[in-house]
Formats: sequence, structure tokens, C-alpha cells
Amino acid sequence: MTDATAQDKIAGPTPDTAIRDAERADGPMLAADGRPLKKSLASALRRQKIRALLLIAPLLIFIMFTFIIPIGQMLFRSVENQIVSETLPRTVAALDGYDSESGPPSGEVFAALTRDMVVAAELKNHTRLGSRLNYETTGLSSLFRQAGRGVDDIGEDYTDAFVDANEAWEEGETWVRLLANEGWIVASDEWAAREEAAGRGFDELPPRFVFADGVEEALPRTTEMYADFAAVLRTEDGDSPVDEEPWNIVYLSLYEDLAANPDAPAAFEGAEAELLAEAAEIAAGLEPFDYTAAFEEIDEDWLGEDVWGTIDAFSSDYTAGYFAASADRKLTPDGIQPVDEDQRVYGTLFLRTMLMSLGITVSCIALGYPVAWLLANLPLRTANVLMILVLLPFWTSLLVRTSAWKVLLQQQGVINDILVWLGLVSDSNRLIMINNQFGTIVAMTHILLPFMILPLYSVMKTIPPSYLRAAKSLGATNWTAFWRVYFPQSVPGIGAGSILVFILAIGYYITPEIVGGTKGVFISNRIAYHISTSLNWGLAAALGTILLALVLVLYWLYDRIVGIDNVKLGG
Repeated sequence: MTDATAQDKIAGPTPDTAIRDAERADGPMLAADGRPLKKSLASALRRQKIRALLLIAPLLIFIMFTFIIPIGQMLFRSVENQIVSETLPRTVAALDGYDSESGPPSGEVFAALTRDMVVAAELKNHTRLGSRLNYETTGLSSLFRQAGRGVDDIGEDYTDAFVDANEAWEEGETWVRLLANEGWIVASDEWAAREEAAGRGFDELPPRFVFADGVEEALPRTTEMYADFAAVLRTEDGDSPVDEEPWNIVYLSLYEDLAANPDAPAAFEGAEAELLAEAAEIAAGLEPFDYTAAFEEIDEDWLGEDVWGTIDAFSSDYTAGYFAASADRKLTPDGIQPVDEDQRVYGTLFLRTMLMSLGITVSCIALGYPVAWLLANLPLRTANVLMILVLLPFWTSLLVRTSAWKVLLQQQGVINDILVWLGLVSDSNRLIMINNQFGTIVAMTHILLPFMILPLYSVMKTIPPSYLRAAKSLGATNWTAFWRVYFPQSVPGIGAGSILVFILAIGYYITPEIVGGTKGVFISNRIAYHISTSLNWGLAAALGTILLALVLVLYWLYDRIVGIDNVKLGG
């Protein structure tokens, strides 16, 4: 057996061993610039990687902004539900542990809802919330609009009681002296001076309101609502609370604080303490406010179990409600339940979309294969002329082509007129070829046919004609030569065209919308409806996510059965 060391000695040093031997003998091997060779090679390799990354960076950025980010936003939108918790934060907290089967919630929940609705009405968010919850329970949109108008008057009697006792309560400066920090008062005065000097062009927001020490502990409900009042006034109107009278709910909150803690005035000094002591005496003679009765007066539906069950079910920041609706289910306080049979549409639409897209793909294969074979086997000059006819539809508007089929297929259209003229059908029994699945398949086959022909043609052009001649010379018939020799080599083109046509078909919505009627529309038409008409973007995102998942599953199955490596566009 030959010694490996001896072989190395005979073969001589390799490049790696030569570098190591040179380094051991004379120190690190240097490059032309005087740096160690290893560092110089590493630096050169790093520069090459950076250069390659810069070359593909525009493509990566394009894919990021046009594909990855939109899909990520769609996935997030399908589960995002923060509008409920952001618009009704106090109500959501008060509903913790609520059981919808026990009837309407307690007065504390209605009190929290009142405070949330006052702020939401000022910000105009209550209508958006009503529209969101109306997707789940019909009627909530109008219910929230009515509540937005009605909550402004809640607490008005308490406002009148305090103002009648002392008119100072309706002055914004009174509340500022009572609640604000001295530093904030100075900053607010400086801001007001700058606003007066600048005139109409002044766009600086007033300083954020800061409470004096101990005020929030003495008057917790009052300061909570006054903080919302000052924040809305600052961000929405650009004004300071110095010159504005607070909302009615602030007066009601002051009454509740004084009724719960009659010693609250002791936390204040001077004129403010006297003013609060007077207010405490007034509060002692007032009756507690019934929040439940106030909402019952606005609309008795506020006492319904469905209303509060829906609010409770969708109070979390993220929800499965959109996906449940996409599967003809609904999210309830008792879990996910099936919807009524007459409302189950999405399962039918998904199945119809898949089956009709498959039918369109098969039709394109049946019509496109002979055309591609003809183009691949005709002389080049003739094939180029015919290829122009194949590409001609790309130069015509999609809307024009679809509208043309509507004219052709309708009962008084060209095709029916020709059939009547030929005597194949009677005038009273004209064929119904529009506003159904047949019309959708015909129109979309025509539109997507070039996407099948081009991949087939590019693959067929690479198949040598000598293969068929050789098969025939060995005794094969025309059919056997085609089926055993030619067709297997054209399968990659069929695969490429089928994937292209199928994926394009399931996403079409203009053509089915025009020629499909009610029986020939796809799930994409429903997605477009929710995006542009009902504005239920969450449900549209959930439907799109499910459609994307189905496409990926079919793509995976195709790879397992046929093999994605067999898909070619030529070459």
C-alpha cells in the first residue's frame, strides 16, 4: 500500500499547501497592494458580493413593494380588528367576563359606553365602528349613528344644575384653574400670544394638557373625561380648553366624583376649594344618572342580547370572524356557528371558480394545441403572419373584447340570428348563452387562449421534425408517432400554459361580471364587491387569502404529480 505522505511528496505541493508553506517559511504571503493575500482575497470576494447585491437590489425592491408588502397587508387585514377596542376601550374593559345569555350588561358597562361614544362622536369614529359591526349583525350601523347623536345630551341636566348655581362653571378658565398644572397654564398663555401675533397662518398646536398634582386622585372620572375633551379640542380643532366649555359628560363625571367623595374639595385651596364645596352641596341634592335608561330611550335595541354579544365577540384586536364569514360561518359569543342556508354563498363561489377555471383551461388546451402545432410546423414566413393574428387580441381592450361577446351571445345577438336564419333553432326558442356559465367560459377561453398558445408554440418549436420521421420509418402510424413521440415532448408546454391560464382565470372579474350574470361570476367578483361597494375590506382580504392558499395547494399538487421541473417555456 502506497503511503499518502509519499504521494504528496511525489505530486508536489498543492496551491493550499504552497501558501501555508510559504507563510511558515517567510511570513504571510502578500498581495500586490502589500496586504496579506488572505485578507486581500476576502476583501475582493466581499466586493463581488456587494456588487452582485446592488445589481439585483432594484428587482428585490420592486418585488418587495409590489408583491410581498401587499400580500402581507392582505394577510394582516384579514384578521385585524382593532377598531372596536380603539373606539370603545372603556366598554371593552367593562365587558370582561360578560355573558350574553344573561341579558343586557350592567349600568357600569353602559356608563363606559357613554364615555366612549361621546369621544367617538366628536372624532366621527362611531359611524366607522357601526359599519364594521353591521357586517356581523344587521342594524348596528344605524344604532351607532343614533347613539352618536343622542350621547351629546347625556348629562345636560347636571350641566344646568352647576351653571345655575354658579355661572363660572360654563367658563373654560374656571376648569383650567381647577384642574391644570401651573406650568401648562404659562405655556398655554405663551401659545395664545404667538397665535394672536401670527394671525391666520398660525398652525402650531397648543401644548398638551397637564393636570395639577393630586387632581386626578381627587376627581378621577372628571379628569379622565376632561383629558379626552382637551385632547380632542387640541388635535381636531387646534384650540386650547381655556376658552371652551367642557362636554356635558364632564359635568356628569364631576357630579359622580363629588357624590362618591364629598371630601374631594379638601384637596384644593382658595377659590377653587370654595367652588368645589359649593358644587358638592349641589351634587348631594341630585339623583344618580341611569345610563341604561338613557340608551333605552335612544333605542331599545341597545338592550338586545345580539348587540352586546356582537360587541363582546369582536372586542379583541384580532379576530377569526372574517375567515369564518368566508367559510359561510359566523363568529358568535358561543363560538363559530354556520349561517342560514340561504346565506351560504362563498363555498359555492369557490367551487364554481375552481371548476370553471379548470374548464377554461381544458378548453384552451383543446383549441390552442392544434394552433400551436400548426404554427410550429408551417414555414417561418407563414407562421409569423399567423402569429400576428394570435397576438392581435393583446392589442385590443379587454373591455371591448368582453363587450363584443355580450353582443354575439345574447338572445337577439349575431349567433342566435345566424342559427335562426339557418333554421337550426326557432325564433321563439333562441339559445340562452349569456349571463350564465357558458357565456363566461366562452368569453374567457377567447381572452386567455393566447396565453396557452404561446408556451405551447415555444416548446413545439424545439421538437425536431426528424423524430416523427424516424418513428414512421420504424413502422409507427401517424397517431402512434404523435402520441408516443411528439406529445410527450410537448407536455412541458401544456403544463406551463395550464398554470398560466388557470391562475389568470381564477383572478378574472371583469369578464364574469359582464357576461356571467348571477350564475357565471367568480369569487373574485365578490372580492371586488367588498372592496369597492360594501367596503368590507377585512372580508375581501380573507377571501383573497383563502384563494391564495388554494392556488398554492394546487401548485403543490401539480408539482407532486407532474413536477414543476417539467414546465418549460421553450429551449
